[in-house]
Amino acid sequence: MEDIRVIAQRTKDALERLGAQKAQYKVTMTETHEFNVDGGEFSLFRTLYDNSLSVTAYKDNKKGSAVTNKLDKEAIDETIGVCLKTAESGIADEAYDFAPGQEPECFREGCYEPDVDGLFERTKELMEEIRIRHPKIIVEQLIVSHEKSHTLYQNTKGAEFEVFAGAYNLSIMFSAHEGEQTTSFFGCDAKTDKLDIPFIELGSVERELSDAEAQLATVPFSGKWEGVAVLTPGALASLLSSALYNFASDSVILDKTSIWLDKLNQKVADEKLTVSIAPGDSRICCGERFTNDGFKSENYDIIKDGVLLSYMLSLYVANKSGYERAKNSSYSFVVEGGDASYDDIIRQIKKGIVVGRFSGGNPGTNGDFSGSAKNSFLIEDGKIKGAVSEVMISGNLSEMLQNIVAVSSETVEDGGMVLPYIAVDKIVISGK
Repeated sequence: MEDIRVIAQRTKDALERLGAQKAQYKVTMTETHEFNVDGGEFSLFRTLYDNSLSVTAYKDNKKGSAVTNKLDKEAIDETIGVCLKTAESGIADEAYDFAPGQEPECFREGCYEPDVDGLFERTKELMEEIRIRHPKIIVEQLIVSHEKSHTLYQNTKGAEFEVFAGAYNLSIMFSAHEGEQTTSFFGCDAKTDKLDIPFIELGSVERELSDAEAQLATVPFSGKWEGVAVLTPGALASLLSSALYNFASDSVILDKTSIWLDKLNQKVADEKLTVSIAPGDSRICCGERFTNDGFKSENYDIIKDGVLLSYMLSLYVANKSGYERAKNSSYSFVVEGGDASYDDIIRQIKKGIVVGRFSGGNPGTNGDFSGSAKNSFLIEDGKIKGAVSEVMISGNLSEMLQNIVAVSSETVEDGGMVLPYIAVDKIVISGK
C-alpha cells in the first residue's frame, strides 16, 4: 500500500498543475476485520481494504467537489479534472472558504491494531448470553468488526491533520419468537475501543433485547389523549437530531426559515436541558478531530440550561449569515443525566407512554411532527402496564423541548452519543 503522504503530494501537484486556485483534500485508508453471524451461526470472516480521496477545489470563487476510491496518478488527475469542471459551472460566491494555516496535528485514537481472537471470543460470548438470558430472541444478523483508518487532511493554506483511529463496531438485528407469535425486526449498534466488558452490556443492547421479548405480548392502543412520553435514548436521539436540524442547521439559518433565528442567548428549552456536541468527550469513541472545513474540532454547548448558545453552522453559512461557525461538524450529542432515576420518573407519571423508537416523516418548518411510537409501553398510575402496539404520537419539537418534566440520572453510552431518558409532557398519544 502506498504511503498516504505520497498520495497527498500527488493530489497537491495535480491541483496546481490543473489550475485550482485553492483547495482542500482528504485521503483515508481503511482496513476492516469483520465477523458475520446469520441465523445464529458464524457465516463469514473477512478482511476488507478501502481507500478514498475527497477533493474540494475553488476557481474564481466557484466551488467544485469530487471523490474517488482509486489513488493512482491517472485516477487523481481525472478526479481533479471533474472537480474543476464542476467549479467552472458553479456560481461564484466569496463566502466559500476553509480553515487558515495552523500547526500540523496528529491524533491517535482508540485501539489501532485489532485483537481478532478477543473479538471472536466476545462475539461467541454474546451469542451465548442471548441464548441464556433471552431465549425468545432469534438473531437474524450480527456483524462485529474492527475498523482502523489512517486519514490525512491538508489544504493549500497550510492546515494539516493526521488521524490514526481504531475501534470495534457491533451491529445486531433480531426478533422475538414464541409459538406462533413473532415481533418485527429490532436493531441496535454500539462502538467501543476496548474488549474489557461483554458486548451485551454495551450501549442499549441488553435493554433492546428485553424490550423485544416484551413486545410479544402487545395489546392494540386505543383512544386519544395528551400526556407524558418518556423518550428512551434511542427515541431521544432521533427527535433531538430532527429538532436541531430543523432549527439550528445550515439550511434553515441560510434560508431564514428557522424559528430559532435571532434567538441566540435566549431560552428555547426547559432549564433541565443541556445539549453538548462533544466529539472529544472520553465517552465518545474515536470522535471527530477536525471539521469539514479544516478546523480542529472542539466540544461546545449548543443549549446550556435551556438557553441557545450556538447554531450548527459550517464556515460557508457563518460567512453568509454573520453568525459564528460551529466548533465541530459532528453529531456526537452529550446530554448529561438529571436528578431522578428512571424508576422514579415512571412512578411520577399518572398516564403516559415509554417510546422506544420513533418512526415518522420530516417535521414541518415550525417543528410539527407525527409518527409511530415503536417498541412502546403504557404507563398508568406510576407503573409500566405492558407493551402496546399501533401507537401514534404527535406534537411540536420546539414545544417538546420546553415541556421537559424530568431527565433520568441514568445515561446510555453507545460510543457515538451519551443520552439519558427524558420525559416530556403535552404529547398527543393516539391509536392508529
